[in-house]
Amino acid sequence: MAFGRQGISATTYRRVTLFALAALIFIIITGGAVRLTGSGLGCSDWPTCEDNQLVADLEYHAMVEFVNRVITGFVSAAVALAVLGALLRRPRRRDLIVLALGLVGGVAGQVVLGGLVVWYHLSPWLVIAHFLLSMVLVANAVVLHHRAGRSEAGGAAGADPADTSGVPRRGTENLANLLVLLTVLAVVSGTLLTGAGPHGGDPDVERLQFHIPSLARLHGTAMALCAGVALLLWALAERGSLHPRRRVWRRQGYAAEARLTVGVLAAQAVVGYLQYFTGVPPLLVGIHIAGAAALWTAVLRLQLSVREQPAAAASKGRRASRVAPVG
Repeated sequence: MAFGRQGISATTYRRVTLFALAALIFIIITGGAVRLTGSGLGCSDWPTCEDNQLVADLEYHAMVEFVNRVITGFVSAAVALAVLGALLRRPRRRDLIVLALGLVGGVAGQVVLGGLVVWYHLSPWLVIAHFLLSMVLVANAVVLHHRAGRSEAGGAAGADPADTSGVPRRGTENLANLLVLLTVLAVVSGTLLTGAGPHGGDPDVERLQFHIPSLARLHGTAMALCAGVALLLWALAERGSLHPRRRVWRRQGYAAEARLTVGVLAAQAVVGYLQYFTGVPPLLVGIHIAGAAALWTAVLRLQLSVREQPAAAASKGRRASRVAPVG
């Protein structure tokens, strides 16, 4: 990343935040691979791999766990780069600095949790906390990347301020917020389901004593509700209305995000049912974990897009009213 006395541009910084987001999603996938290959205790100590041994032996499970730890170091570097970029960005923005520092705090928490996971022999509750904190970090990175693409803390850069007069803004925002809450329910129930399932990272680790079919029904219901809300938002964006006399945004910014969210939901549903009816093979579980991170990212982007559109239009309206001639 090149910069001079003038710091770095907003465009360059947005690329930096995208890199940090991608790194945080990637570590979720590699962490899942550690568990699914039964390598969770490949390194039985922390922060070293074994007593007085930092680097793992050339043994399969040990190397899988060790490589994941190395990747965590690269993720930490990506997050540090996001903080440095926020400080060097011109113009400097306090909201971006705060969000970038949030990533640092989250990664530090992940390092501590990772150590506890090893020390307590892959306790499923700690593994769940480890995964959920990863999803919080992804949410932080999504918001950071989104705001980095805006011209200022309160306005969208390059947003199409199309006329949205008469649009029931609160209705669509409430739907988007509901979708986020339902996705949280789907993610949490999915982690509990995994904690009760066979893939604990080691054959001898404790598993949660939950009724798996009941958890599967809860998870499936949450996903079905997510799909229903996402489809409704997509329909409203493309051609629907919330009131017979009021047209709702048509083919505007959030329609593409709604389409993407529906597509990810459909793919997750297919993979989820396949893994359930085929005895949860590790490969499908790994794809489902990656899909969970993709779904969470898509839902958050959709929510941010829904909130941004009316704000952009309102900002345009205020500017127009200030310059309108009197009389």
